[in-house]
Amino acid sequence: MSKPNIPVVVLGGALLMAGAHPAIAEGCLFEPQGGGRVAEIIDGRSFRLTDGREIRLAGIESAADETTRANRAAALSALIAGRDVTLMGPDDTPDRYGRQAAIVILGSTETPVQALLLRQGAALVSAEIVDKDCAADLGQAEAEARHAKRGVWDDPAVIKNAESSDDILSGIGRFAVVEGMVLSVRQAGATTYLNFGRNWTRGFAATISRRTIPALESAGIAVKSLENRRIRVRGFVEARPGPRIEVLRAGQIEILGDN
Repeated sequence: MSKPNIPVVVLGGALLMAGAHPAIAEGCLFEPQGGGRVAEIIDGRSFRLTDGREIRLAGIESAADETTRANRAAALSALIAGRDVTLMGPDDTPDRYGRQAAIVILGSTETPVQALLLRQGAALVSAEIVDKDCAADLGQAEAEARHAKRGVWDDPAVIKNAESSDDILSGIGRFAVVEGMVLSVRQAGATTYLNFGRNWTRGFAATISRRTIPALESAGIAVKSLENRRIRVRGFVEARPGPRIEVLRAGQIEILGDN
């Protein structure tokens, strides 16, 4: 679907900063999928409209820490509680939990609520958005907060060290951002392993299925070339038995440099 071409609106106060970044306003505008007034904030990335629909902010995740989770719910409330929002996305099909995932636009602005939260350091990019322009815009918003050490980025531990397997394992089932050097790239059956530790069983690894390889290559990521390179991987942590993150989309891998 084509994205609507809507003129930019710049508001004052906190939203003025958002309006000053037209690329973010333009990149994540999809087809409208309804809207309504926000009745209740459920957590840092979901809310309920007055008509009863539960909406999940597509493209972002919250860190697992309970304190920061509460802070992010407060950040979302400050932006949208009691206000009218427009929902945008490829479709309005609910997920398995009955939530409608959407890019959420506040009132008459054109800046996604996701971008505002990311710039505050109140969320992490999830890499679920496959649209390249939108994914790039959300990544830019997160990078601004990271460089300014805003919100969660004030704590360097928000990025897990790939060499600290026990620390990563403590977050099983939770979304994490892990950074480190890929020591080896190995294939076993239909799965490719990016090994960050010398002990392949217990060390952290990112796993890539054979069917995902073409998408990575289309995005300019040659899996074998990641060996001896420093990268950042994001996703949900699993234990098999060492910590693993399954790479399903190119946006989950960020190449940082050679050494």
